[in-house]
Amino acid sequence: MSNIASIIDHTILKAEATQGDVMRLCDEAIEQGFASVCVNGNFVKAVRDKLAGSGVKTCAVAGFPLGAMKPMVKAIEATSMVKDGADEVDFVAHLPTLLASDAEGARTEFAELAKAARSVLPGVVIKVIIESAALMKDADGALCEKRIAAACEAAQAAGIDFVKTSTGFHGAGGASVEAVRLMKKHAGPMKVKASGGIRTLDDAKQMIDAGADRLGCSAGVQIVSGQGEAGSGY
Repeated sequence: MSNIASIIDHTILKAEATQGDVMRLCDEAIEQGFASVCVNGNFVKAVRDKLAGSGVKTCAVAGFPLGAMKPMVKAIEATSMVKDGADEVDFVAHLPTLLASDAEGARTEFAELAKAARSVLPGVVIKVIIESAALMKDADGALCEKRIAAACEAAQAAGIDFVKTSTGFHGAGGASVEAVRLMKKHAGPMKVKASGGIRTLDDAKQMIDAGADRLGCSAGVQIVSGQGEAGSGY
């Protein structure tokens, strides 16, 4: 817990973010020793250059925030960002496939993106965003663990490195302790990233205690300083 900064992906994904905003996040990430700076694809080259030699990774999102495009389009986007210098790619899964607990359909999608990205950089870290809040409950509000299990099964079969809770942009909500616990239960050798609504040090501690290996948030500086709520809570 003493080195919580080292597992934070310092994140700015709002549509109105400027290059200046992104560069400021990079400065903060270098100062705090965060794991990565996570941005939309247009900023990858600039972030790569800014972070060079700092030890902070460049992370980019693909298929964001809906995940509703063809798998081939996500694969092309991911490949382009890896070519631009991304060390890590967080992509959004096709939610209807996960809602149907279609592990094989999801595996096919995930594997296409992973194969394409790793043809450029074999060691690229790939995280799949499953929108856990949307998967957790069925139409009657009952817990639907099988959806989480199917998503994790698909990700593991496709060679994905992390399963990630949320985009932070879906109406169903962001990360929850319950979702992180279930994802950890079914993740096997994969790691778990919690994102969406993590705004305080207490939020972060709860996610780590539940099994999160990485945290995605826009309030990283406030979290590591132990201050109160701040940021958009991506």
